[in-house]
Amino acid sequence: MSIHEKIASSVTTITKAVIPNTTNHYNTLYGGTAMQWMDETAFITATRFCRQKFVTVSVDRIDFKTPIPAGTLIELRGCVESIGKTSLKVKVNVFLEQMHEDTRDKAIEGIFTFVAIDENMKPEKIMV
Repeated sequence: MSIHEKIASSVTTITKAVIPNTTNHYNTLYGGTAMQWMDETAFITATRFCRQKFVTVSVDRIDFKTPIPAGTLIELRGCVESIGKTSLKVKVNVFLEQMHEDTRDKAIEGIFTFVAIDENMKPEKIMV
């Protein structure tokens, strides 16, 4: 399988409902909850890419473009962006959907860096 095919087959999409226990006093999604869901999506994407053990080593950037209110849906979509010797970067986009309208807008985007590790928690070469 080519690199492009592996990237395409590892794309991960997760949908969540934004409900009151995930929102703050402004009735919008907690930023920390969004980041947790994004990290999970990125981790699954990295793991699916080459079926190795990975750990998050950095978040290069997260841009919160739009508040996400309670009573909406979000779709998190992770895709491998670049591959190094022992690390890879996954971009996660979060799309906001109104439950009863046909709208979909990008609300958050972020880049997560993962390192492949061996059984001793030491970096290992990514097997592509």
